[in-house]
This record gives sequence, structure tokens and C-alpha cells, in this order.
Amino acid sequence: MANQQLHRRFSDEQFITILENYLAGELKAGEAMDALDLKKSQFFNLVSQYKSNSNGFTIKHKGNNGNRRISNDKEQNILKELVQDKQLIDNQDMPIHNYNYSAIKDNLERKYGFKVSLPTIINRAKDNGYYLEKKIKKIHDREVVTNNVGELIQHDSSFHQWSPYMDNKLYLITSLDDHSRLLLFADLFEFESSWNHILALKSVFLQYGCPLKYYPDQHSIFKYVKDRDKNRPFNVYTKFTGDVITQWSYVLKECNVNLTCALSPQAKGKIERPYRWLQDRIVRTAARDNLKTLTDLRLVLKDLVYQYNNKWIHSTTKEIPIERFEKSIQDKKSLFRKFKINNPKQTVDDIFCLKEQRMVDAYRKISLMGVEMKVPKGIPRQTVLLNMTPVEKDEIVKIRFWQKNTFLGEQTRRLDNLPIVRF
Repeated sequence: MANQQLHRRFSDEQFITILENYLAGELKAGEAMDALDLKKSQFFNLVSQYKSNSNGFTIKHKGNNGNRRISNDKEQNILKELVQDKQLIDNQDMPIHNYNYSAIKDNLERKYGFKVSLPTIINRAKDNGYYLEKKIKKIHDREVVTNNVGELIQHDSSFHQWSPYMDNKLYLITSLDDHSRLLLFADLFEFESSWNHILALKSVFLQYGCPLKYYPDQHSIFKYVKDRDKNRPFNVYTKFTGDVITQWSYVLKECNVNLTCALSPQAKGKIERPYRWLQDRIVRTAARDNLKTLTDLRLVLKDLVYQYNNKWIHSTTKEIPIERFEKSIQDKKSLFRKFKINNPKQTVDDIFCLKEQRMVDAYRKISLMGVEMKVPKGIPRQTVLLNMTPVEKDEIVKIRFWQKNTFLGEQTRRLDNLPIVRF
């Protein structure tokens, strides 16, 4: 019985009756302590509390009255974080639709240096009107359907305003291994283009190898749909849906990687969950730290990806993604193939690039977007292949010319002269 909590052994009325008997002299201190099964210090502490506030005295568990457990400063800091969360939710441009009490808990410890329980934060939220009932969501299959890492890579992008202190929205592009749930690539970009998605492929293939299959949505960057994409560059408008190989999918073909496009957003639920986690944390960190630049947000993203991959236990696999990934490699459950170039005259820039074809005229010249170029070694009246690699930091485009598997040379042009590579 002594191991039971006091409020479970006695009601307030029973406990107060014994205290009143002691204070009236009807019980000695030792007798009262024996009756209540309390040590001397505990007993006299409770007697003191009763004397100072007999009307409000209770032995109920203090968890039922959490407001008495933390200081006023801590109360105000909790409310301050809740107010900031509400401002993000009310901002229609922010990808935040619910309160994140776990994030608030982390912020309180990081920002103010104190720990508080999640129920305490939720109770304050409910008491002060910072609480939204969770919507009932449609249930989608989120089970792991692959048996190997590299068997299926989910790829997607998300367009949002990531900081309340930035007017422009940014694109978050990510690639996720289905089996391990490891984020293989994640980066923010000012605009969405085939080239930025090709950069994602390049990062994954060079670091991890070539997977068996990629699984994006039906965005025009990934799949040509007749009529819908009639204004896209590079496409042949007389062909039907699926007949045209997009710039991005051409890289997959070069690396012998299969492509399957999801038929609906719900079908890509496995990558949507990490997206929501990243979106939520990036926006809240940006709001907390007054972040205003793409560089700042990229640093936040890098840290969050590290936490997700190396610290967090995934809700579906019940494992940390990097540990599940590495264990699969050790157990020889991997379908990644080492990236390699078969043609000794090719470079990485001939694989991960934007491609265009032009006919060489009688003067060994071609024209691209109104820019005339000489092809000294080109055979007139025959097609030449242009492998274009934007180098955005230098504002240039490197162009490597090929004709019938023969490398003709490399030229450089200004990026602003060839806007086609922006797509």
C-alpha cells in the first residue's frame, strides 16, 4: 500500500479528516503519520500546505492541475510559440495547416533551455484556443512493397513559400528509396526545370548507383501527354501520350533505369509523408530564426535530412532509414548497379545533360534558339547531337557535339542566350 500514490489511497475528505484530527490534538503526529503512511518530512510539508490554503488544498495528482507545475515565464514562452504557429497556419501561402506540438516542444528546449511534456503543451493549446481537431484522412496503402534497396525510387517536387520572410516560393525536389525510406536527394530550387531534376538523378546515380526503377508523378517533365504538353519545348506534337522521351526520362534510358509514373497523388503517399515532415520543420525553423535566403533554407534542409535519415525511427518500417539501408546492402538485398560509362569518349556531361538535335548546313553551321554555331568537323546535311550542360554559377552552357557516335568537340555559350536550357 505504501507504494501507491497518496491520491490513490485516500480521497481529499479522508486525508483532511486525519489532518484536522491531528491539528485538533485528537491524534499525535506519529499516529497521524502511521495512519497516512507518510514520512515525517512529507507529513509536515502537507500540514503546512493545508494551513496556508485550507480551501484550495488537494492531494490529487498534480498532473491534473498542470498549470501549477511550471513557472509563469515558461507559460508565456509556450503561448508565444503557439501564437507563432497560428500565424503560420493562417498564412494561406504557407504549407502549414495544423499545429505541431512536438516541434514546439523541441523549440522550447532549443530556444529557451527548458523541457516540458507534450500533454502540457496540448493542454495549454486547448485552454487558449490554439487547437484544431484532426481531420479524418482517407486510408492509403503505405506498406513497404519492395524487398530491396534500389528496387524503386520515389521522386517528386513540392512548390511552397518556405519562409514567411520571403516573398518568392521555392521548389523542393526529393528522391526516396522505397524499401529503406532513405532520402537519397533533397534540395531547394528557385524554379522547376528538367535540368534541376536531372541534377537529382546525377546526385543519386553517382553516390548510390543506378536503381531498377523510378516512380514520379505525371508532370510534363517526366511524361509527355498529348495536348496537355503541346507547348513544351523538345516535344514532337504529332506523337501521342508516352511516345515522346522527355529530357529527364532520356537520362533514365541512357542509364538503363525503368520508369513508371503514378496515376494519382495518393499513389505516392510514401514520399508525401517525409515531404510533410520536411515542409513543417523547414517553415517553422525559418519563422523562428527569421530566415530570408535560399542559402539559409538549404542549410536548414540539410540538417533536417540528416535527422530524418540518421536519427528518426520511421513510423512504417520501425527502423532508422540509414540503418535499414545499410543492413540491406550487407544482406545483399540491393538492386543498385554501379554507374559506369561504356563509351570511353563520353564523360558524365554526356549522360546528365539536355539533348537537342540540329541539321548541319552546307557551311558546317547550326542554329539553336537564334544562336548560330560552327561545327568544323560536322558532316553537312547530317544531324548533329548537342549535349548541353548548364553551369549556372558561371552563367554558361557547355555544349558537346556528337555525330554518328563521333565526338566533334565542345563549345561554351552564355546561359542567357540559350533560354531553352531553363526548361
